[in-house]
Amino acid sequence: MGEIMKQEQIDLVEELNQKLPELTVEQRIELVARSQGPIVFSTSFGIEDQVLTHIISQKSYPIGLFTLDTGRLFEETYEVWEKTLTQYPIEVKSFSPEADDLKKLITEQGPNGFYQGLNQRMACCSTRKIKPLKVALRGVRVWITGLRAQQNHHRTQLTWASIDQQHDLVKVNPLLDSSEAELYQWVNKHNIPVNKLHNQGYPSIGCAPCTRAVPTGSDPRSGRWWWEQSHKECGLHLNSHS
Repeated sequence: MGEIMKQEQIDLVEELNQKLPELTVEQRIELVARSQGPIVFSTSFGIEDQVLTHIISQKSYPIGLFTLDTGRLFEETYEVWEKTLTQYPIEVKSFSPEADDLKKLITEQGPNGFYQGLNQRMACCSTRKIKPLKVALRGVRVWITGLRAQQNHHRTQLTWASIDQQHDLVKVNPLLDSSEAELYQWVNKHNIPVNKLHNQGYPSIGCAPCTRAVPTGSDPRSGRWWWEQSHKECGLHLNSHS
């Protein structure tokens, strides 16, 4: 990366970290949209991403939307994906694992080998999510996410904006300080389509075999990779620095 581009990233991160806390979510998106692109927003069709999709769709912001279709998503996720495309005038690009990578993974550990240990599970996440993400972010300058500080302990350490060294871009979290209650206020006020599983005890929704409902009041991420004791990330959001 050239020194000029690196300094541009540093300057943008500093500007966003200074200004975003004082703005509304809509104003945050508008500010980010004025950055030099390409700018993208990654959606998994959870409630956070649905709120951001609604905001982005209201104006012709130069922000591309994409999702990672791992091949193991819940049917309810596909349903809300379809409803979102029907309700909003948007295009959501889909990125999936490479056929050869998937064939190798399943040959080596079987269709559900991720239950056998952390290494196997991370190999599955790498094939189905990490590698497709690298393709989706190729050439991107700014990546908007729906991460919130309340989602788990690791995410309390996030900043509004940071430099993602792995993908060589600026990563922005406009919902960082948003609460779940605030998200549902958005949903109810604007009739935003949401995944049915949210009302069935699934605050965080990933691949079907790796996600289950959790009791009310539990850590929102505790239903992800529920057979593991502590590791509750797939690697998509572990390499950013403010």
